[in-house]
Amino acid sequence: MSIKLLVLVFSALIISTRPKLIADHHLSSRISPFPSQSSPIPPLKAQSPVIQSSFPRVPALFVFGDSSVDCGTNNFLGTLARADRLPYGKDFDTHQPTGRFSNGRIPVDFLANRLGLPFVPSYLGQSGTVKDMFQGVNYASAGAGIILSSGSELGQRVSFAMQVEQFVDTFQQMILSIGEEASDRLVSNSVFYISIGVNDYIHFYIRNISSVQSLYSPWLFNQFLASNMRQELKTLYNVKVRRMVVMGLPPIGCAPYYLWKYRSKNGECAEDVNSMIMESNFVMRYTVEQLNRELPGASVIYCDVFQSAMDILKNHQLYGFNETTEACCGLGRYKGWLPCIAPEMACSDAAGHLWWDQFHPTDAVNAILADNVWNGRHVDMCYPTNLEAMLHA
Repeated sequence: MSIKLLVLVFSALIISTRPKLIADHHLSSRISPFPSQSSPIPPLKAQSPVIQSSFPRVPALFVFGDSSVDCGTNNFLGTLARADRLPYGKDFDTHQPTGRFSNGRIPVDFLANRLGLPFVPSYLGQSGTVKDMFQGVNYASAGAGIILSSGSELGQRVSFAMQVEQFVDTFQQMILSIGEEASDRLVSNSVFYISIGVNDYIHFYIRNISSVQSLYSPWLFNQFLASNMRQELKTLYNVKVRRMVVMGLPPIGCAPYYLWKYRSKNGECAEDVNSMIMESNFVMRYTVEQLNRELPGASVIYCDVFQSAMDILKNHQLYGFNETTEACCGLGRYKGWLPCIAPEMACSDAAGHLWWDQFHPTDAVNAILADNVWNGRHVDMCYPTNLEAMLHA
């Protein structure tokens, strides 16, 4: 995406702070509880009901990633990648923007309900005590990637490595509060959800930052990303993390932005882009298989978002969708030219759309993806097993 275009669009909306990488630990030391719901919240999509457990199935849910699971981190950063204004959140439970890049819920919201937990709060949005972290924290940051500099043209963001470092700090605070044995038990029995990597393509490789395409073929770049992911997952393992869900990358070649950019005539996906994503997913799945063999006591599952998303695209009518190429909110052909920045740009009913904005799905799609992660309700997309089966093993 052209940074000149983004700056033009957002210049009147964004704070005038000079962007820089987040490295200050004081930003990540504020912890507080997220208001929990007193009763289950009705589902937003009829064919993807949310069944809230009457008791927590696990102690906590910890989330790492990018805008696919950011629930408000970037609200506190100087960045163009923010979702703190309507129409974002218009179909959320509060009908207000929260920092989620969707019209409503994101996948981890639905999974939190399945696990019997409250919605997981943003790490940077907290101001309470360490005990308020005991049911989970969301470290995800829109624009972040596995590579430190991915998304730098958007401004501040918290890279994957920094998110892992923030969790290590969280774990150390837990030990000081409740002791090492109790902290180990809490962490080892909790679920860790990781959804990151797509910005390494959108904002780095495809844009050919630092002439990366002349240095790395797509295959070598995929292996580079997987190697970095492997190291971060091992870091988590070394601080007692045992249950991990690693999400693959979605078919961004079918996203409205790339349909517009590559001038798709009839909504055909950008196959060159999707081919890179498929290769990346292949390498990441193999990496997860290796980790399961190498790390005693670890249970790591890989969930193929590409597979699930393509099934929705192929069978969209069976899922209840009638618009598969045009975003609900945006401007231009496929609403992929300009991002979603004003309520007037949004459609009246997002339920029939696959895409909410240039890159992100609607909450109806997020509900389906969460169902598939949980128990493969629509498509068996997780390997070697789904989340529910992993917890029962």
